Amino acid sequence: MRRRHALRTAAAGVATIAVTIGVAACGSSASSSSTGTDAVAAPTVLAAASLSKVFPKIDPAPEYTFGGSGALATQIEQGAPADVFAAASAKQPAALLAKGLIDAPVKFATNRLVLVVPKDNPAHITTVGDITKPGVKLVICAASVPCGDYARSAFTNLGITTAAMRNVVSEASDVTQVVAQVALGQADAGFVYITDADAANGKLTVVNLPAAAKPATSDYIAVVKGGPHPAGADDFVQEVMSARGQTILRASGFGAP
Repeated sequence: MRRRHALRTAAAGVATIAVTIGVAACGSSASSSSTGTDAVAAPTVLAAASLSKVFPKIDPAPEYTFGGSGALATQIEQGAPADVFAAASAKQPAALLAKGLIDAPVKFATNRLVLVVPKDNPAHITTVGDITKPGVKLVICAASVPCGDYARSAFTNLGITTAAMRNVVSEASDVTQVVAQVALGQADAGFVYITDADAANGKLTVVNLPAAAKPATSDYIAVVKGGPHPAGADDFVQEVMSARGQTILRASGFGAP
């Protein structure tokens, strides 16, 4: 009798241990599953074409759309799904902020407008004044794009608007198109950012603008309100503004904000 009682007691103990282990395992599984669902989804980032080479270095995970800041702002106004907007000017973010479509934009970098010519420089352009010579083929961005707006402001500041605009043969939708047209010899000169000129792998020659042209430019970033991935958007903006993000921007030729 004592032996049967001991066996029953041992069996009950084993069952209790098994139940305890099972509960612990279930708890571990639930915890693991919860951690998986808490992972922050990568955001959708709409950014100026001039940022196409540097943003993926900061974070390759987001879904990027690069283009002219004006066109991207229009997409956001029309309800395109987006989490982050990064522009090469303060104007487009300011307009979206006024409409309540984005959070307050933050200046995250500066850039510089320059004149570029093909490597062989067939039109012999050495100063910005040379773009006003008869027969020079000039390409700039459209007025709705920051690089085009900056170029026109430079013309005004230098007093060469009429002569320069007379030589414009093409108005591009973004800065990468200007780079391509000049590099391919389709134009004698164009206006781009120094970061794009440096990234052209030696296909372009840079002609710096005088201080009077006021070539300094600024880049702004903001979280889009109502975006599908708000946590991912916040994380991305923090990455760009972090010491690591700023170091990558500096290495790519961008200036401090």
